[in-house]
Amino acid sequence: MLIRFEVENFRSILDPVELTMVAVDEDRQAVRPAPSLGVGLLTVVGVFGPNASGKTNILRAFGWLLRSIRWSLRRWDEEIDLEPFAFGDGPQRKSSFTVEALVEDVRFEYLLDLTRERVEYEALFYYPNRRRKKLFEREGNEITFETGRGLHLRGARQLLTDRVLALTLLRRFDDTEAGSFTRSLLGSSIRGPLDRSPQDPTELLRALEEGDEENRERVLGLLRMADLGVHDLEIVDVPPPVFVRLFDDPAEDSDFPRVLPSKEVRLVHGSGEERRSFPLAHESDGTKAWLRLVGPVLEALRSGSVMLCDEIDASLHPVLTVELVKLFQDPRINPRGAQLIFTTHDTNLLNHLNRDEAWLTRRRSDGSTELGALADFAGGAVRRSANLEKAYLEGRFGALPIIADPALHRALGLTR
Repeated sequence: MLIRFEVENFRSILDPVELTMVAVDEDRQAVRPAPSLGVGLLTVVGVFGPNASGKTNILRAFGWLLRSIRWSLRRWDEEIDLEPFAFGDGPQRKSSFTVEALVEDVRFEYLLDLTRERVEYEALFYYPNRRRKKLFEREGNEITFETGRGLHLRGARQLLTDRVLALTLLRRFDDTEAGSFTRSLLGSSIRGPLDRSPQDPTELLRALEEGDEENRERVLGLLRMADLGVHDLEIVDVPPPVFVRLFDDPAEDSDFPRVLPSKEVRLVHGSGEERRSFPLAHESDGTKAWLRLVGPVLEALRSGSVMLCDEIDASLHPVLTVELVKLFQDPRINPRGAQLIFTTHDTNLLNHLNRDEAWLTRRRSDGSTELGALADFAGGAVRRSANLEKAYLEGRFGALPIIADPALHRALGLTR
């Protein structure tokens, strides 16, 4: 489970911002106890704020780190594809990332400092029996390993360059601790506008074809929960692909195939006793949006991984987004502690989140992003029983569009 994520100097983020999954109010079923940490961890976090305040960039930063761990050896030949804050001293400053995660009840901590030219610092620590131990630590291209691992991992030292992550290299070697951390981290999925892949049912097909009848019923259950008028689903063969997909962006990490699949999912609808399946192109945007989430949701719940969802409310009915949040909060449905981190403008969701599950972004005067937990917003604790949606819309927490600006009214001709 993710414990916390911190990022500095990435896109609209200049100064460090931290998103923590540590619960403030632990005595509720949505929180998963972590005895080795002495705290409880959240399974849901929602990030709210006005447009262009940096909500999406929080998720982009996490996604960028995942892609970098997977692909730095292949894609950083000439330059690291980093996007620092564009103004002031942002382009000259280093960017930093920190991830802490709980994997098989062991805490891991990964730290990374880099520029477009080189990796300056990188380290992975773990805490067996709550004592910090070094798996590896590097300064530039000088790397040291935990005692007893140096010989085993000497191949990683030979492949290390200015623009390769050590963690990328360690994926190639049989290292138990580093391997379990990277597998857990790279099991995270990203959905929403950030996911620019075409309408591809690969994950849903995998869930249906590799799963048993119980798994198929879970898929149908999620579809029926959405009240889409779906009676059943079927997998049909389609003509073999004859062209490479157009969305092959080397900057994007994707597990989707480079050609279209030879099978597709069709939903079965009915009228009276009559049943008929239709291609996905005939379905509504809301149905397709939900269908794209079904596979990743089931995989996250099955494996206990992290799911990032940008604009979770896009094309979905508000009732459906609430039900999606509840899936992750419910320990009976989510026994492995899968985590959902999402951005949204749907303030109704605040009525279904605890104060430690709601985070707010706002834009500073220099254009950079500020991120804060609503539980401690503006330096004062928000009451656990507060009506969060009402308080948010009244502007008590800030993080709202400034729509009463006199200059805006004059520009629209509403005042003189």
